[in-house]
Amino acid sequence: MIDVNHMNKKKVKKYLPLTESSAYILLALCEPLHGYAVMQKVAVMSKETVTIGAGTLYTAFSTLEKQKLIAKAGQEGRRKLYVLTDLGKEVLAEHIKNLAILVENARLEGISKSNFQEKT
Repeated sequence: MIDVNHMNKKKVKKYLPLTESSAYILLALCEPLHGYAVMQKVAVMSKETVTIGAGTLYTAFSTLEKQKLIAKAGQEGRRKLYVLTDLGKEVLAEHIKNLAILVENARLEGISKSNFQEKT
């Protein structure tokens, strides 16, 4: 008997870990957006810790589309809209789960943001 869940996990894991930029791009594409809107949304969501230039974004779009993590969802004038695919959602969910495990372990080790702030 074939374990479909195991096969899906294996398929998802081959895309992990995501880069920080790719994770934010996928997260932004939970709704159909064009490139400039993705750049703006990533900057806002990341509290300006991640900024993506046009060249980087369109290279990422090409890669993510080839990997079937995003797909074209239409067009507004000259602007192409992209959206997360079902596979993209699974990959993003697994990535977020892994980050949550990392954060939990940091807490258990007593590490917090205050450990990394400069002492005056």
